[in-house]
Amino acid sequence: MKKFRKEIIACLLISFLSVSATSQNTRSSVTASGNKIEKKVKKKRKKKVKLPKIDLSHWKVTLPVANEQGKPIEISPPEISNYANIEVAKPYMYLDSVRGAIVFHAMPTDSKTRNTKYTRSELREQLVPGDNNVNWTFADGAYMKGKIAMEGSTRNSSGKYHRTIIMQIHGRLTNEQRDLIGQDDNNAPPILKIYWDNGKIRIKTKVLKNVNAPDQVLLHEEAWGNDAGFNFEEEVGFRKFILEVKVSEGKMVIVLNKNEYKVYENIHMKRWGIFENYFKAGNYFQSRDEGSFSKVRFYELEVSH
Repeated sequence: MKKFRKEIIACLLISFLSVSATSQNTRSSVTASGNKIEKKVKKKRKKKVKLPKIDLSHWKVTLPVANEQGKPIEISPPEISNYANIEVAKPYMYLDSVRGAIVFHAMPTDSKTRNTKYTRSELREQLVPGDNNVNWTFADGAYMKGKIAMEGSTRNSSGKYHRTIIMQIHGRLTNEQRDLIGQDDNNAPPILKIYWDNGKIRIKTKVLKNVNAPDQVLLHEEAWGNDAGFNFEEEVGFRKFILEVKVSEGKMVIVLNKNEYKVYENIHMKRWGIFENYFKAGNYFQSRDEGSFSKVRFYELEVSH
């Protein structure tokens, strides 16, 4: 009988220890699970907003949307610094806080600048904020660098991506030059256009039709033609890439990813010194196809003179 009681007590003791261990393991499991959830919540809370490395205090933007007069809307400094909160800008120039970039979105609209059939969401350099009349020459020297990626682009009927201009150097007549040739605006040709062209970076520049023409003739757009163009070998596709543009008297150098270089140092560059210039950067979309668009991300943009 005593032996039987001892066996019962032993069984009860084993059962108690087993339940206690199971309960402890369960509590441990719940605690571990809770810790994991807590860590995930903390990770989510720690996610930081990324900002692009771009100072907009010397840029104005032209948007692919028209004002009441039918002209493209422009936002100049200092208002442009608040672009993320400007309703009219939000569809076309907005912050990607996950990647740390400004996205420039353009598509065909009725809002075109003068002398072009295409639309743009594009920055225009202003040495003096809010003033288009102060610019630079090749003799002054200039440098622009951008870290860029194509976010998206539609395709044309041939299956190729629609191309867009992502950087430019645009010429400008001084007021005296404008009046000298009887032109009604200060527009001069762009000496440099850099395209994202079906995944590659393509450069176009201007060449004189007559290298012996006098300076006054050079002021007319008709004096300049287009060169054959140049493609860098690397295909950037939709990946990040770095573009640099370096200008000095009689010379222009374009660099892709610190690896490939294209140097222009010739009579055309030398004689281009007659013009003032300014940088442009963003998305100057080169299609009028219905439903077409492109989006360009700028992570970094810097300029110096």
